[in-house]
Amino acid sequence: MANPSVGVSDRLPITHVIFDMDGLLLDTEKFYTEVQEIILARYNKTFDWSLKAKMMGKKAIEAARVFVEESGIGDSLTAEDFLIEREAMLQNLFPTSELMPGASRLIKYLHAKGIPFCLATGTHKRHFELKTQRHGEVFSLMHHIVLGDDPEVKQGKPSPDIFLAAAKRFEGGSVDPHKVLVFEDAPSGVQAAKNARMSVVMVPDPRLDSSYHDKADQVLSSLLDFNPEDWGLPPFENPVD
Repeated sequence: MANPSVGVSDRLPITHVIFDMDGLLLDTEKFYTEVQEIILARYNKTFDWSLKAKMMGKKAIEAARVFVEESGIGDSLTAEDFLIEREAMLQNLFPTSELMPGASRLIKYLHAKGIPFCLATGTHKRHFELKTQRHGEVFSLMHHIVLGDDPEVKQGKPSPDIFLAAAKRFEGGSVDPHKVLVFEDAPSGVQAAKNARMSVVMVPDPRLDSSYHDKADQVLSSLLDFNPEDWGLPPFENPVD
C-alpha cells in the first residue's frame, strides 16, 4: 500500500510531529468495532466499514449520531443511550490496548533526535487513561497531549481545531503548520490535518476503502514502513528496532 510521497524536495523541512492515537499508535479501533457489531446485531443489522469510516476520528457524540442515523436504528436507540451502553463494554476492553507495530520505535527515534512531538486525540481524559495505562513509558515522551474534551477543541475532526491547538503548545509557541507532519489513520483526521495546512502521513486499516487515501501526502501500510528521510528528517539508526 505504501505510496511514496510526491515532491518531497519542494516541501519545507519538518520540524514538529503530531500523532493521532486510536488505530495509529494504539490498536483500539477493533474494540469500537466489536462493541458496535454486538449492539447492531440486536436490531438484525450489520456493522460495515463504510459506516466505520464515517465515525472514525470524530468526537464520541458526533460519531454516535452518525452511528444511529446511518444504521437506521435512531427510532429505537438515541445517540446518548448508545454511548452509555457502549461505555460499559469499552471500560473492560480499553486497559488491554496494545501498541501498533512501529509506534514505539518511531516515538523513541523522535525523542532521541530531539524532534518535538505531541499527541492530538479525540479521546477524552477518562478513556485516555484506560487506553494508555500499560504504555506510560511511551506516552510520557510526548511534549504535550491534547484530548478531545480540551476546552480549546470546539469542534472534532475534520475541523482543524485539535491540530491547531496542538501546534500552539510546543515550546516557543505556535509552529508554522507547513513544518508540521501529522500521523493519522482516519479519513476525518487526514482532512483535519489538511484543513490545518499540515502535511499528513496516513496509516489506514487495510479494510478502509482506498478512495479515502487521496487526501494524504503519503499512505503507508504500517508505521514500520515510515522513512524519516522522505520528510527531511535524519535516518533511523537501525532499520528495525
